[in-house]
Amino acid sequence: MNKITKTILAFLLTFFAFLHPTIAQKVYKVDIKDEIGPNAWRTIDIGYKEAKAVGASTFLIELNTFGGAVNFADSIRSKLLNADMKTVVYVNNNAASAGALISLAADDIYMHKGGSLGAASVVNENGEIMPEKYQSYMRGLMRATAEAKGRNPKIAEAFVDAEVSIPELKPDGKLLTLTASEAVKAGLVKAEVANLSDLYQLAEIKAADVVQHQVTVVDQLIGFLINPLVSGILILGIIGGIYFELQTPGIGFALVVAIVCGALFFAPLYMQGLADNWEIAIFILGVILLALEVFVIPGFGVAGILGIIFVLCGLAFSMVDNDFLDFKLTQPGLLVNSFLIVTGAMVLTVVIMVIFGRNILRSPAFRVLVLEDEQQSNQGYTSSQQKANLLLQNGVARTVLRPSGKIEINGVWYDAVALDGFIDVGEEVYVEKHENYSLFVRKLSAKRDSNETKTT
Repeated sequence: MNKITKTILAFLLTFFAFLHPTIAQKVYKVDIKDEIGPNAWRTIDIGYKEAKAVGASTFLIELNTFGGAVNFADSIRSKLLNADMKTVVYVNNNAASAGALISLAADDIYMHKGGSLGAASVVNENGEIMPEKYQSYMRGLMRATAEAKGRNPKIAEAFVDAEVSIPELKPDGKLLTLTASEAVKAGLVKAEVANLSDLYQLAEIKAADVVQHQVTVVDQLIGFLINPLVSGILILGIIGGIYFELQTPGIGFALVVAIVCGALFFAPLYMQGLADNWEIAIFILGVILLALEVFVIPGFGVAGILGIIFVLCGLAFSMVDNDFLDFKLTQPGLLVNSFLIVTGAMVLTVVIMVIFGRNILRSPAFRVLVLEDEQQSNQGYTSSQQKANLLLQNGVARTVLRPSGKIEINGVWYDAVALDGFIDVGEEVYVEKHENYSLFVRKLSAKRDSNETKTT
């Protein structure tokens, strides 16, 4: 290679090295400004995939959170540690608890002036410190994360454990929380900035190269559906729909309500990675057991009890992340909360059924769903069977009446409703009344007992 060729090659290498920061750099920015939970994890996961799709070289998270669930924070942490592009976290203004763990997993941390970082002890929903096994696990996560990014693991551990002694940063017996300037001096944070423009300048990022992650309508809908209050309402619809369907076979609309509410309850949780196949399966098994108890197995026994337990557990477990009943990564108290939501919705459903069960299908809200026109005989309408002359006639139950079923009178089968609540196959019955083309029957043995009592 002659001298002229070497000179040209050196010039080209210098030229492209000079242009590289502006040509090759593309930044994908995601905002997390809420509790660390399923929504935050889903946003990061989708955002990172889109960042790879657009060829970004830097993944930037603008973070402002007071913490959240450890399991979802750990998922975000793992995503950042295993990223094949540069990762940056901009703390604006808080990165407490789970937020501190996420921040330590980034290659570079920038903090807004007046921001804070730390206080990562594991607490329950009331803010009370959890037992040592939870703190030990969190200390390990914080140390490992700091070591992976070349940061001081002792400082990371002091965010969790008040007993860690760092006299220059905190008094003994107090959890460590750092301001922006303190975090810079401690070597955890790269720089303290006033705004994103300062960050872009220090990181040699052009604002034009930043792609902002957009939250879609679907993301907003999923976030709405997994709200505990909305989940409780959906559970009420599921349980209420199942109740009406089992108590009044053939109603149809109640089953549709239960299915729609079930889909709206499970689908977003499944998409978030909370609900697993086995949890949905035990819920469906519970419904099947309840149906068997109502239509096949007389009385109320093991099948009914197991059905209620399976439905309860299927709904509650689906709301909490777990590895087949291993809840060690779940935020403390979250499992109890999910059971309270499910049982509360069930109790409310029972109360509504007791108070309004008889009249709810006749309410204005349901009248639009049924045909109210009467088909009167003077208008030419007739029934296929004249049933009025069957009053006080004796017959035999050909199917279980619970309360609806089939009876036979003089060799003809009729639809009937048991006034006794339950009549088994083969029991003798008599027709007590006839309304709206339906026969209402009682056990013949009950009539005999009543007559004997009167005679006595």
